[in-house]
This record gives sequence, C-alpha cells and structure tokens, in this order.
Amino acid sequence: MVCTGFFTGAICGIITGDALIKVIKMKHIEEQLKLLPDLPGVYLMKDEFGEIIYIGKAKSLRKRVRSYFRKGNHTYKTKILVSNIQDLDYIVTDTEVEAYILEANLINKYQPVYNIRLKDDKTYPYIKVTVNEDFPRIFKTRLVKNDGARYYGPFTSASDLNTIIELLQDIYLLRSCRKEIREGKTETRTCLNYHIGKCSGPCIGAAGREEYRKRIEEACLFLSGHQQELIKQLEKEMYQAAEEKNFERAARLRDSIRALEQLSVQQKVMYGKNINQDVIAVAVNEQGQSCVQLLIIRNGCLIGQEYYIMEGVDGEGEKEILESFLPQYYEKAQQLPDEVLLGTEIERADLLEDLLKKRKGKKVKVNIPLIGEKKRLIEMACVNAEENLKKEVIREKYISSRTTEAVEKLAEYLELDRSPVYIEGFDISNIQGTDPVASMVVFKNGLSSKQDYRRFRIRTVEGPNDYAMMKEVVGRRYRRVLEEGKPLPDLILIDGGKGQLNAAIEVLDGLGIRNVPIIALAEREEEVFLPGRSEPVKIPEGSPALHLLQRVRDEAHRFAVSYHRKLRSRRLTHTMLDDIPGVGPVRRQALLQHFGSLAEIREASISQLKEVEGISSKTARRIYDFLRENTRPY
Repeated sequence: MVCTGFFTGAICGIITGDALIKVIKMKHIEEQLKLLPDLPGVYLMKDEFGEIIYIGKAKSLRKRVRSYFRKGNHTYKTKILVSNIQDLDYIVTDTEVEAYILEANLINKYQPVYNIRLKDDKTYPYIKVTVNEDFPRIFKTRLVKNDGARYYGPFTSASDLNTIIELLQDIYLLRSCRKEIREGKTETRTCLNYHIGKCSGPCIGAAGREEYRKRIEEACLFLSGHQQELIKQLEKEMYQAAEEKNFERAARLRDSIRALEQLSVQQKVMYGKNINQDVIAVAVNEQGQSCVQLLIIRNGCLIGQEYYIMEGVDGEGEKEILESFLPQYYEKAQQLPDEVLLGTEIERADLLEDLLKKRKGKKVKVNIPLIGEKKRLIEMACVNAEENLKKEVIREKYISSRTTEAVEKLAEYLELDRSPVYIEGFDISNIQGTDPVASMVVFKNGLSSKQDYRRFRIRTVEGPNDYAMMKEVVGRRYRRVLEEGKPLPDLILIDGGKGQLNAAIEVLDGLGIRNVPIIALAEREEEVFLPGRSEPVKIPEGSPALHLLQRVRDEAHRFAVSYHRKLRSRRLTHTMLDDIPGVGPVRRQALLQHFGSLAEIREASISQLKEVEGISSKTARRIYDFLRENTRPY
C-alpha cells in the first residue's frame, strides 16, 4: 500500500505494508537499466544537476524505462528528454494502482519540466463548518484539514462565498464569533449581534445545543445542493408564522426565501433527480496550448465550474493531457462525485476508478458518453474549455507584452548591454539578529519563477549585521553556481541601499564575477543604486521598468519574511508548549502534527484539543487555559 507522504532524500515517498521501496542512484545509465525489475512502480529521470525532469508510472519498470533508450519512432519531446537524462531513480510498488497514485503525488511535488503538469498555484476558498463543536461556526478558509469539520467547495469566487456565508448566518442566526461555547456553560454579557437580531445567542443559553445544531444542519443542507428542499421548508415555516400572527418572523423568512431563490437561480438544473457528477473535457489550440474544463454537478444542479491550464504539453494529444490531469486533480480533490464523465477516452480507466474508490470509500463510475444528456454535458464542457483557453491566451499575450516592455525599458534605464531576461533578487530578514534568514527569488521574462526560489539560514553572522549577512548569502549562492556550472543571471537585485550593494559587490569580485550587472533598490525613495555611481538612478514613477524592480524586491522581501516567521514561530512554539505542565516532547509533537502551528493550537477549543492522541480532558483544559493566560506573540 502506498501512502501519501514524504521522506528526506533525493526521492520523497512513504510506502508501507508489503510494498517494496527501491531507490537506485548510479552514474551509468547502462548499469541502471540492467537492474530494473519487471515490477510495477514509478521511475524518475534526472538531469546533470540531479534535478528531476520527468516522472512516470509503469506496469513493468524494466520494459517501460528501457523503451526510452531503444531506437524507434520517438516523438521530438521524448528525444529531447532522453538526451538530458543523466541519472535514474525508481520506486517499486505492490500494484499498478499504487504507482498511479504515487506518480500523481510526485508530479505535484516536483513539477518536472517534461511532464504535463496541472498549472494550479491558486489556493481556493472553502466554507468550513465546525460540526465537531457543541455550537458550530461557519466561515471561510483556504486550509483544508482532516479535523472533523465539514468543508464545502472549492469556490472560484470569494465574493459569492462571502454572500452565501452572510446569508446563512442571517437566515439561521448563526454566531460569527470565535469564542469557545460549551453546553451548560453560559455567559452573562451578550454581544451586539444578539441585540440586533443577527445571532441566536448560544453563549448566553438563548439557543440550546440541539436547537442550534438543527440550524447548522439546515445550513449544511443548502451547501450540499438541496436548495429547493430548504426553500420549501422555509415556506412552510413562513405560512405557519403568518397563521400564528408572528408577522415579524414571517417577513424575515420571506426575505430569506427570496435571497435563497436569487442564489439558486444562478445554478442551472441539469436533472430532475439527485446526481453527483464531474464533467471533464479538454481543448487544445493550434499553438499546442491546452485547457482542461471541469463542470461540477451536485444533486442534479450545476453548482460550479473550473478550468486548468496545462503546462509541458508540447504537442501531446487530448488523451495524454487528460491521463496526466486526472490523477493529479483527484489525488487532491475534497469532494468526489459518484460519476466522472470524460470527453476523451483514456487508457486504463479502471486505474482512475480504483483511485476514486480508495479515496471515496465506494465505487465511482468513469464513463465516456456518446449520446443523450450526458453527451450534451460533455459538449457544454468542450465549449467552455475552448472559450477559457481563448481568454487565457489573450491574458498571457497582454502580460507578455507588458513584461517584455518592462524588461526592455529596464535595460534602457540601467544602460545594460542586453535585456535582463533572468533576474535574481536578494533580501535579508531578521529582528535584532534573531533567526536571521535570507531569500533569493528569480524572475524570468518579467515573471516570477517560483521553482527556482532559494532560502538561506544565516550561519556565520552573529547579531544584527545586514551587510555581513548579505555577503554570506551572495557568496554562498554564486560560489555554488560557479561550482555547478550553472548560468549566471542577467541582473542581480539587492534589497537595500549602497551598503548592501557594496557588500555584495565585494563578494562577487572575490569570486571573479565582474561581468554581471548588479543594483540595489532602496524602498523609501525607490532609488536605484549602481556600482561606481555616487548618485542614484531615478526611474520614472509609473514606468513598467520600475514596477518590475518593485515586484522582484517585494517578492524577495515577502519570501524572506515568511521564512523568518516560520522559523521564529517554530522556536517560540516549542518553547511555549514546553512550558505547559504535563506537555512533554511526545504530546508537543502530537499537537503540532494535528494542528500545524501554535496559532492553530491557540484557536482550538477544549473539545478539539481532546481529539489529539494522548491529550486527556484535564490536559486539554490545562493547555487551553495556559495559552490564553500567556499572550506571547507567535
């Protein structure tokens, strides 16, 4: 059995049970090919720098991997791939299904350049309902956890999501506060929302647990796609309130029904019965660009759609694109359908069905409809895929023209011999010298290249000395670049002023690097400092060139600060949890694994803390009280 997870080393993956793990790293490909077993698994191809450039699955590793090195009618893309292979690794699994799942995990993690990849760096919002609490809350989140709560989504429009949450809170008078409320424990003070009729007041005992949870279940009914059932139920309550001459409640229910109907009218009814389907089609244009379209149907209603631009396609057909997309998408998807409709036939659809069955716990059908209503849905998805691909092409052309202009203008303002297509930017982050770190970001053709980012922990500098820290980081970066024979950037950007710039120049001179342009950008006046010039260069405000430099500088700062906060939070978290009586290393580790951070532990209720293995009611209460009494920043 292959489980999603990672271990340190060149290959990351956790395989438990009887599955056999083999990781072979040898210098000569001929010797590696001799050792390949006739077993299912995943193979990883690497370049001369040890970077993973392709990941694939195989029913027989021996037959599949050897086929790359036989003479035959290989595609141009495969020929280029083979010419860049310098090393091989592989992982043997028990079954082909396990290889199918593991391949998707590794592609998502490493994003190899020769794989067709799902281009999805967005974090979509979900609606979270904390049904594991006595008095649940409903709110927006972008972090999905296995914590006993219910998640609905993802939503492509944050404004629609906020509207739904506000509507449900107004209809059912749900609380919006973050405090822990337990059955039988009431407060004496009421909040403003209760006074103005926007909360049922569970904190003061105005709404009991059973009554409140009934409201939550009705809200979940709406989120699950049962809008019409909910509207009928509210209409019944409205008429009953009118008969009882409770006109204020009847009017409130009437307004709620109208709001629900307005939301529901946006959802096209596809069937007269409850059916949960994902409809997936692919569009490829003449330039070889590709878009995968997903229509989400729940309880017979089209409740959402999303599209994904695929990278690394390079002449592949719809079948190959779909086969690469499906395992990557469904390995991460939160809500699985009962049926998947595909616009293109794929090989081994049974592998996808096995993956879906493992995740959902029951069989999920995979069909390629040829006639009828299901075929019409596929046609609808195809049309949407083509339109969305057109929009993305136009958007990318606009961005490309803007970034090209910015790069060319930057070369003009800085008097460079060539356009700075490849830029590396550096920044230092520390507070009074504690947990000092640095970041390096990369921009290619005016756009960020996040897979090339690097972060550094300062090793040799004690105390707050930004100049010395910049020397260390720049030296470490370009010493390694020279050792590995990698290309130098067209421009180096230092976040800071003359001092930071001179520190970096000194290191580069020591390494013999004198032909790479380097500048510093000071944040206060947005002045650009160049080597050997006493006066800064002032790039016109509003210029695309200045905007490009600001994006590089700001991204380097963001990346450095996020890493610094992570290290500092980790240090303070361990210190703070160690101070709690009864919480030793084992319980501390269990808490961090369950919640992820001190901030999440602090937000947890006592009932949530008790869910952690090894945490008793008494210990949960002790942790809860300690973290509220000690407000040390994290």
